Amino acid sequence: MQSGTTWDLTPFFPSFDGPEMKAFRQKIVADLDELARMASALDPLHNRNQTAWEEIFVRTEDLATRLLHFGVFVSCLASVDARNEAYQRENAAMATLEAAFAKLEVELKRALKTAKDKDFEKFCARQGLAQIAYFLRRTREEAQKTMDPALEVLAADLGIDGISAWGRLYSTIAGKLEFDMVWPDGRRERKPMSQRRSLMEDADRRVRQAAFTGGNAAWAQMEDVTAAALNHIAGTRLQLNKRRGIDHFLDVALFQARISRPTLEAMFAAIESCKPLIQRIGKAKAKALGLPALAWYDIDAPLPLSDARRYTWEEGVRLVENAFQRRFPDLADYFRQAQAQRWIESEPRPGKRPGAYCTSSPLIEQSRVFMTFSGSLGDVQTLAHEIGHAYHSHVMKGQRLFARGYPMTLAESASTFAETILADGLLADPAIPDAQKANVLSGMISHALAFLCDIPVRFTFEKNFHEERQQGEVSVTRLKELMTGAQRQIFGDLLAPGGEDPLFWASKLHFYITEITFYNFPYTFGYLLSRGLYQMFLEQGGAFLEKYNNFLRFSGNAAAEEVARMSVGVDLTQPAFWENAICSLEPVLRQFEEILPRVLPGQA
Repeated sequence: MQSGTTWDLTPFFPSFDGPEMKAFRQKIVADLDELARMASALDPLHNRNQTAWEEIFVRTEDLATRLLHFGVFVSCLASVDARNEAYQRENAAMATLEAAFAKLEVELKRALKTAKDKDFEKFCARQGLAQIAYFLRRTREEAQKTMDPALEVLAADLGIDGISAWGRLYSTIAGKLEFDMVWPDGRRERKPMSQRRSLMEDADRRVRQAAFTGGNAAWAQMEDVTAAALNHIAGTRLQLNKRRGIDHFLDVALFQARISRPTLEAMFAAIESCKPLIQRIGKAKAKALGLPALAWYDIDAPLPLSDARRYTWEEGVRLVENAFQRRFPDLADYFRQAQAQRWIESEPRPGKRPGAYCTSSPLIEQSRVFMTFSGSLGDVQTLAHEIGHAYHSHVMKGQRLFARGYPMTLAESASTFAETILADGLLADPAIPDAQKANVLSGMISHALAFLCDIPVRFTFEKNFHEERQQGEVSVTRLKELMTGAQRQIFGDLLAPGGEDPLFWASKLHFYITEITFYNFPYTFGYLLSRGLYQMFLEQGGAFLEKYNNFLRFSGNAAAEEVARMSVGVDLTQPAFWENAICSLEPVLRQFEEILPRVLPGQA
């Protein structure tokens, strides 16, 4: 009986540090050096040097494809074995390659920054560039907020041992960190931090509380280091923003998310206007758990059913595959391919970093899913979530790299759409007993709380933290105050007195990802966008799936608002779309309240 699977990375390279990998890396280094020299020798783009710049952009795209391929391989190895010093050393060395590529990007931006409009438009229309015109326009826009090229090069060099080093340090600590798990029977067991999340989704509240308490005791030993990392990551960003003429720290996040401020404000305005429904959802969850209010470790808890169970890997796979098959056969076919080709890493074992992700190589056009499957319903949902990401990349096969770089806001919609299909499929299956359906509904309720309360907490914390960080470093004590304050502000009386998690800023990996700032709010964006899309799917039936695939295909070649407007005809700048998406939870809440008396005594 499998407890999970290990992935096959041999399509990337036959072995780590073998001759193929070394030659591949050497070629990347040589091409980085050659292209940087070629670009630096050219004047900014004008009418007479367009052919030369076209060659550089096209070759840079090919180089980026190979660099991403190499980086995916190395990061996959580092994720599964944080204790392997060779893997970690190579992962750290990636920062040098990425810095060299960032310096090449400086030259690309220099080329476009001061180009005359007519020369730039002529450049975009060239045969070798027309398919990546949107990428060129974004690069030109970003170039307007850059420092002198020499300073940008210096920033890239300093980033190796600066901002990216702080992110790597956090990942290494998180991957090696262990905590004492004190079971309800008094047993004490040393557990890797990667298994804490699953334990905090256990049906037994004593197990959840023990994992929460033990985990936070371990993180408390690291709070000074994690506070330093958080302060220095944010401090570097703020200093660079000032030098680049960026007015507000959120401007970078909005550009990376490819949305406008009105769209972000419309989404949060909808959440605020729908707060009564969200509060009802939270109170229904607390009541189902037999609690007057929720502690932080109760948010993702399953129902306390007498026949609640954990799933084997085979059972979890079967649940996902069957649900996909009922609603979206193409997605089910892709999932079967991912299993057959061993693209999924799910086996629980020491040394793995916490969390889950999907990553893709544009060179071999394959994805890899990373997670730790410990048998909870949440793990099953995570599997569906990450396969949704992988399917997104699959649909974009054949597109050029610079036309397929979609933002997190749209990436998270694909993953959450797949999760919704899983939940819908389970609820529609007559073979699934009421108890299991109740747990599915409970999971949907928990997701609503996560995306409409937990993620807004993270956004509020990050916003308040960055505002204070502009005045200087923020202490551990103040970080705890900011976190508990944000939790109280968003959850209100849904959160039990003393039920906050003051160390959530230390334990959540997402705060330490250095490539993307304000990493969290796109999850809420994607969740609500996917719920809106799924409502359209329910109304239009199977005919909608082609629109949905077009939505995914188009996602790398326009702003999020334009992608939604062109593919499915919705306006994301208006609160109405977001409010309708939130209101789609009303039937879920009703189903949840209806099924509880059948599975839990005292819920009538």
